[in-house]
Amino acid sequence: MEPIITYTERCRTCYSCVRTCPVKAIKVDNGYAEIIYERCIGCGNCLNCPQKAKVVVDRMVKTQELLASGDPVVAVLGCSFPAFFHTYTPGQLVAGLKSLGFHEVHEGAYGARLIAPYYAAAIAEADRPLISSHCPAVVDLIERHHPKLLPNLVPVVSPMVAMGRFIKEHLGPAAKVVYLSTCIAAKFEIQTPDLADLVDVVLTYSEIDLFFRRRGINPAVLAEAAFDGIDPRHGRMFTLSGGPFRAMDIPTDFLDTETVSGEGEGDTIEIVRDLAAGRISPRYLDLRFCDGGCVDGPGKNRALTYLSKRNLIIRYNSSEIPYRTAPHYCTAQPPEQLGRRFRDKSHRLPAPKADDIRKILHSTGKFTQGDELNCRACGYNSCREHAVAVFQGLADLGMCLPFSLRTMEEDRGRLMQKYELVTRELDKQLGEEMIIGDDRENDEVVAQIRQVGPTPTTVLLRGETGTGKELSARAIHRLSSRADKPLVTVNCTTLTDSLLESELFGHKKGAFTGAIADRKGLFEAADGGTIFLDEIGDITPKLQAELLRLLDLGEVRPVGGSMAKRVDVRLIAATNKDLEAGVRDGWFREDLYYRLNVFTIQLPPLRERENSIPILARHFLGKARKKLNKSLDGIEARALAAMRHYRWPGNIREMQNIIERAAVLSQDGVIRLENLPSIFSEIYGERAGALPGVRRTSFKAERETHVERLERNLIMRYLEETGGNVSKAAKLAEVPRRTFYRLLERYGITAQRTRVH
Repeated sequence: MEPIITYTERCRTCYSCVRTCPVKAIKVDNGYAEIIYERCIGCGNCLNCPQKAKVVVDRMVKTQELLASGDPVVAVLGCSFPAFFHTYTPGQLVAGLKSLGFHEVHEGAYGARLIAPYYAAAIAEADRPLISSHCPAVVDLIERHHPKLLPNLVPVVSPMVAMGRFIKEHLGPAAKVVYLSTCIAAKFEIQTPDLADLVDVVLTYSEIDLFFRRRGINPAVLAEAAFDGIDPRHGRMFTLSGGPFRAMDIPTDFLDTETVSGEGEGDTIEIVRDLAAGRISPRYLDLRFCDGGCVDGPGKNRALTYLSKRNLIIRYNSSEIPYRTAPHYCTAQPPEQLGRRFRDKSHRLPAPKADDIRKILHSTGKFTQGDELNCRACGYNSCREHAVAVFQGLADLGMCLPFSLRTMEEDRGRLMQKYELVTRELDKQLGEEMIIGDDRENDEVVAQIRQVGPTPTTVLLRGETGTGKELSARAIHRLSSRADKPLVTVNCTTLTDSLLESELFGHKKGAFTGAIADRKGLFEAADGGTIFLDEIGDITPKLQAELLRLLDLGEVRPVGGSMAKRVDVRLIAATNKDLEAGVRDGWFREDLYYRLNVFTIQLPPLRERENSIPILARHFLGKARKKLNKSLDGIEARALAAMRHYRWPGNIREMQNIIERAAVLSQDGVIRLENLPSIFSEIYGERAGALPGVRRTSFKAERETHVERLERNLIMRYLEETGGNVSKAAKLAEVPRRTFYRLLERYGITAQRTRVH
């Protein structure tokens, strides 16, 4: 298992990890940044993610398993432990670790003393510049990114690995070693195949501190216990700046140019590059990747400054330290084999050509050198470095912030243009579909709409199905100050009670089966605009109560939620039911009725607007002409005469459908009486039969007319008996449902579902 994992759901592609990674071992893919472990050196910079998307793998479970195994488990404290566990004494820390179940507790500083003779011998015999190998991050930097310098690494293990080998040689292979440190790279180091099993687990100080808290152990109240290993003496200085020279007895001089010390990411990378380029050639380079030495590793104590931590280390080194070296270590000899071999682990990426870079730069709008802002927002130092990463598959074009902003601005411009076009088209359509007519009733409705439109008043539209209630609601919205905000339309008869509640008010994740995520309701979506509730007489008492609460308080509360949210919505409602009867019979709340019935507009049925029928017919003929892309010249007088005397149970909607059907059937561009449903021929025949000079129809035609009239009356009766339920009506008539639908279409009958209370 890799020591660092990425929680993809937390990653917000802020490119913080790309920006801080010194070797760019981060790949942005599928909307999140993942670590390329073949390039990673374990510096731990990516753990500073502001979203905590990258975290160290929890190894406490494995540690607990080791402690419960019955084998001796030894804790080894890294040199910097006094700077982290400064709230209690070293002896109390030892007591706390033994309370957790550790068999022995050692100081890792002794590892520096173990490898000191090997370093001295390597430096004395060297015929090339040597680079220290005690920092795992430096070793990985050279193995993965500068394999040319592999011969320059001191062929000796790190102090941590030396301690693991030393302990296991004296306690036996069954012993387990848990190393405690600030170093994240050490977690990577113990996964190296030729170092396997020398150190079993590496924990950060933060992890062991969490271990104490989980077990309810407070070392500060424990009696001091002694260390079990060998006193490292000045090996404790290893963790400080320049400390390795002191810990490993390497003589130095301030003016010495043959022995160089480098600490921190910047210095280390520059020194390695200089050495690889042949610009410097010292005898020995002591490099550590962390600023200020190991005391300021990734797992450091961030509450203290480097100076405070340095003082704690020096004070600890000069104090009386409880030591009780175990008998089996009193005469222990250092391990005979502390050497190490290094290998080329470089992960070579394809190298782009100049033309490849130019194409990528052009694709992000960089055609001249002046276009290359080198803003580093993408995480790379320059636009060209980012282009190389794109070519190598480590980055994508969208990481370029100026390019993304420019693209968003262009998209915004296109969307605004489309919005303008759509708005104009809608305005055009709505302008065409304003309430049309030439009768007193229509003029009154239009006048009322113009009066109430600019106000925030709640409007109740009443009238039969198909009289234009939704069209009137759109007209009211267009005349209001909310015209630039959304108009949300909801048909209350098409959804079940629970679904309608969720649609209107939204729901929280887990509120019911299938609620896999939070969802906004339509009232919240219409915030600032208008919501039109069609057929409001069909909502249940429960929803009536919720709607009343919204109208009173201006708040919506999602299903399954406890928090309400304020919304500013104008309500327009419509119904074809007798709400007053609903109040008397108890199926409609009286208080809601009065909240809705602020301004009522009664839309007249089409049968009461005889003078407007020719105008409406020609209007719908024009719409049919555009929709069907068909040449249609007009409607003959006979057809118009029949329309004027038809009852129009489906009102304007029925007329639109009949005109469109007749337009399809028209052969010569004129809608004739024969193109209309047979009921219109029947009506015309009844009114024209008594007129002198009108030609009588044949026996066959007369018989068909009477049969059609009988069929139509039967269908209407079946529908009335089943409350408008087509399926039940077809079953009652003992005809297939498809046949029943064809009969409805033939006679121009619109099935209206009615509710029985």
